[in-house]
Amino acid sequence: MSLDQSLKRGSRLVRARNVMKRSERIEKLKDEDRWDESKSVLGIPKTKVPKTVLGRKKKKKTTEEDAK
Repeated sequence: MSLDQSLKRGSRLVRARNVMKRSERIEKLKDEDRWDESKSVLGIPKTKVPKTVLGRKKKKKTTEEDAK
């Protein structure tokens, strides 16, 4: 028996997340030189979540626009 299309999970985990995991936040702080190994992992300062832009295609110029 096959699974109905509406019940398939598909690519739900591919969408953008609005929070970062603790390990991701620590890595970002290390990259920004704001993390010290002697600090506790509890009470980590807030970090901005990177915004991802989906592949929007640019419009191709037509020959009419090039002629002008």
